[in-house]
Amino acid sequence: MSVPAGESEVPQARLQRRDRGDLPLKLPLLLLIAFSLAGSTPVNAVSLIEAEKLFRTGRYDECAKVATKEIETGAWGEHWTRLLIEAELAQGKYKAALTSFEQAKQRYPGSGVLHLLGRDVYRANGRVDDAAGEMKTIEALVVNVPQRFATPEGRLVLGRFFLLRGADARKVLDQFYDVVTKQHPDDADGFYATAELALEKQDAALAAQTLQKAPKDAAEDPRYHYLLARAFTDDDRARSDKALAEALKINPHHVDSLLLKADHLIDGERYGEAEDTLKQAFAVNSEEPRAWAYQAVLAHLRNDRAGEAFARQAALSRWATNPEVDHLIGRELSEKYRFAEGSTYQREALKLDPENLPVKIQLCQDLLRLGEEEEGWKLADEIFAKDGYNVVAYNLTTLRDRLAGFRTLEDAGFVVRMEAREADLYGSQVLALLRRAKETLGKRYGVTLKEPVIVEIFPQRKEFAVRTFGLPGADGLLGVCFGRVITANSPASQGETPSNWESVLWHEFCHVITLSKTHNKMPRWLSEGISVHEEGRENPSWAEAFNPRFRAMILDDTQFTPLSRLSSAFLAPKSAVHLQFAYFESALAVEFFEQRFGHDALNGVLDDLGSGMLINETLPSRTKTSLDQLDRDFTEFAHRKAKNIAPELTWEEPELPPDANAAALTTWLETHPKSFWGRKRLGAQLVAEEKWGQAKDVLEQLKGLYPEYVGAENAYVLLAKVFKETSDPTAERKVLEELAARVGNAGPAYERLMTMDEADQNWKSLAQNARHLLAINPLIPGPHRKLALAAEHLGERAEAVTAYRALAMLDTTDPAEVHYRLAKLLHEDGKRAEARREVLMALEDAPRFLDAHRLLLELVEPPVNAQPNR
Repeated sequence: MSVPAGESEVPQARLQRRDRGDLPLKLPLLLLIAFSLAGSTPVNAVSLIEAEKLFRTGRYDECAKVATKEIETGAWGEHWTRLLIEAELAQGKYKAALTSFEQAKQRYPGSGVLHLLGRDVYRANGRVDDAAGEMKTIEALVVNVPQRFATPEGRLVLGRFFLLRGADARKVLDQFYDVVTKQHPDDADGFYATAELALEKQDAALAAQTLQKAPKDAAEDPRYHYLLARAFTDDDRARSDKALAEALKINPHHVDSLLLKADHLIDGERYGEAEDTLKQAFAVNSEEPRAWAYQAVLAHLRNDRAGEAFARQAALSRWATNPEVDHLIGRELSEKYRFAEGSTYQREALKLDPENLPVKIQLCQDLLRLGEEEEGWKLADEIFAKDGYNVVAYNLTTLRDRLAGFRTLEDAGFVVRMEAREADLYGSQVLALLRRAKETLGKRYGVTLKEPVIVEIFPQRKEFAVRTFGLPGADGLLGVCFGRVITANSPASQGETPSNWESVLWHEFCHVITLSKTHNKMPRWLSEGISVHEEGRENPSWAEAFNPRFRAMILDDTQFTPLSRLSSAFLAPKSAVHLQFAYFESALAVEFFEQRFGHDALNGVLDDLGSGMLINETLPSRTKTSLDQLDRDFTEFAHRKAKNIAPELTWEEPELPPDANAAALTTWLETHPKSFWGRKRLGAQLVAEEKWGQAKDVLEQLKGLYPEYVGAENAYVLLAKVFKETSDPTAERKVLEELAARVGNAGPAYERLMTMDEADQNWKSLAQNARHLLAINPLIPGPHRKLALAAEHLGERAEAVTAYRALAMLDTTDPAEVHYRLAKLLHEDGKRAEARREVLMALEDAPRFLDAHRLLLELVEPPVNAQPNR
């Protein structure tokens, strides 16, 4: 099975041989010969096809009646009995299915397919020992009559049997499932089995690829679309929802699809719709334990503990030791960031099935997200030892070894882990920022943290993704907070234009505060909205700019989301822009709420959430305003803000070729004089044509009309070029400082300002701009060099030493000079031993460096007031 790009191949685990006498996966020669000789049992093909269609389309009762009639009339063929049992199971008629199975196995004692189905029947009826007995029966059949498994269907049964016995998944895939899909490409069941195995091992990409190779008639099967929906759930929710719709179009009673739909609705905090979907599932099968488990989740989210306990008990009423119930409840709660509650349910599941690997994987990730690392990493090792094919376990154990080489910094209730070199370069600044955030945000929201906050910063994006989600990916995410654990990408993982790492950590630490205050019981829109809002409060340049696209989306009713449904905007965004807009709109909602009702009301909402109230209950309570009215008021507020953006401009775009010259753009503007896009293109084109005077007039006017625009080819950048080319440094500095005040990652602007500061010997400004650039990228030598120079002139010896130490790690162009200057500063600070080391390093690189020799002489001579040795 494939592993994520960039990862090593997953080692193959050996088939575990247990005392109970598991069969080796390599089958005897007799079985292989039988595969090549056996045929299938003849059945009434036309009638069976019709009956299978009834089952496939959800007409389970009709299917069962047809099958019963065929059995009663003496039709030979276990297919009819299996179809009857499956129809009874689908409707929750577990006792009837048990009766049908026990009658059938008397008639077809040699059917491995039937015995494996019998295992499910016994488990549904809570008869676990009898289910285990069916596995022993299958084992005996494999040894004594291997020809029974000679069909494609038999091979798939053997694959599932060996997986249940703990066999290596890759060997099952190679020796059974792949054989069926290659030799019988028209048999969809082989593709289904492979996809299910891939999903169980959390390899959704392989599952999707496999299903897309399935035969065309699989498109008529709800199971195909259901599996496809599962494969796309995490990475493409819109496509997943489309596949679910296809499944339910074929079979409106397909319980698996209904439950996955409910799962998606719960993710989107559309709890009422999820409840309605569960009712549809109960109408098909009132005994379905997974539906009751989801019902328990909804009760938990409503803070209905009695309802939660009732639903859980109903889920376990038939099979009291079913581990899937607690596993599902816990997994869903963890999806809601309620990791403590989720891990509690996983522990309950492990009491029922101590060797259940999916439960252990979920518990492992819950514990790591809770900061309970010792137990979490131990579980990861245990899982990988038993299932070397599990992608998540492999990734986590590999990452743990990598983390062992990180540097750990501890201070003021923080445990920060960084790659050693990065820790040396800006670890102290990370701690300083976190201390400031803790004081500022803790006071603002009335939160005192009782446990250490763990922050892990990764120089590789795939490492961040594995620590965060267990799998590579997570494109577009800069950081994630789970409560008291923060994971973040360092500037090293972000290419040439990294985001401002200070704003990222401020945002994520704000989550620590609000999640702590609410005990992780808050909707995503409010959590993200507050964090984005607080970024802009701390530093206006960190705020998200009000760009033309967002303006248009706010004024478009099909793209603007009402306040009461804002979390749904994060569920299945159409694009990265739509996801970014969800963050922007959420912050706008928090701004609206604070302006209208005050910060105390917002804190009250967080208190209510922490006590168990739902967001759509506390909002009306705290504001004395109905949800409908809040939606209308927020819409009016957002529309007003959008319309106040560049109110004197219009938004039509020039219908001209991309290479249109300034003259053509000027002519077009004669009939569209207020067009923002037209003026923007004209300003850029005038700069390209080096018509500096005309460009200056157009761009200054555009900046005045739309000062918020800092996107591509904005007026600030273009004016800076105009002023540089026309030798007007005062105007150039002013426009660059205006841009930097609006954009938190304006790296090129800071680089140009530093050049101008050094030329003007404006050391204070040079130091400040160097610090700003280090907040964007501390991994390049330029800002460290400028900061060292400025700090020396300002007499800030400690800062100069820190900057030169960083420069010594980053810059190899003139290491002797760097070590020499560092030695001088350390000597001035009375640190003679350190100074000697540095000056010797300078002389090692430049043996004829006279100033370094002079400094060394000073350092080896005893100080004037030193006491003689006695």
